[in-house]
Amino acid sequence: MLVILSGVSGSGKDTIKQELIKRMDDVISLPSFTSRNPREGEQEGVQYHFISKEEFEEKIQNNEFYEYDLHHENYYGTSRKLMNEKIQSGKIIVKDIEVNGTENLIKLLKDETQLITIFLRVDKDELRKRLENRGDNLTEEEMQLRLGRLEYEESKINLYDYMIKNDDLEKTVQIIMAIIENEKRLGTQK
Repeated sequence: MLVILSGVSGSGKDTIKQELIKRMDDVISLPSFTSRNPREGEQEGVQYHFISKEEFEEKIQNNEFYEYDLHHENYYGTSRKLMNEKIQSGKIIVKDIEVNGTENLIKLLKDETQLITIFLRVDKDELRKRLENRGDNLTEEEMQLRLGRLEYEESKINLYDYMIKNDDLEKTVQIIMAIIENEKRLGTQK
């Protein structure tokens, strides 16, 4: 089973993913590859696989990604090899990814694996606070770029099985855990 979490930068995707991994024995992460630099506290292979733009572009040329996107001037992509290995493990994979990546993964994987797509909504004012408090030291231009992405990402909500307003972390995690358990039961009945 592949659980996709989407939402704008600052919607809580990574925090929720980490909570699911801590609380559920059969849940693992599938970090994307990215050409951006690590933020403070991020570790190679945990949040992302950090590579240079040149290395990323070489992987694109070698068709090593299920999907990739240029987002906020950095590449992000899902490794074919790593995804296939994790799916074969029988674990529940939780992947945080933006809307274009979700759309591509749905097209590519919907017939091969059980997919659950969840969109995390956040009010614009709350989003601004989260981005300011995250420690990225965003310029006002970068802040506006991320806030401006909100409308575009929300225009893609119809791609998703579930939409959750993420204004309470504990409540959101509990809802997603219930969704996973329910979908797991439904998947075994097919």
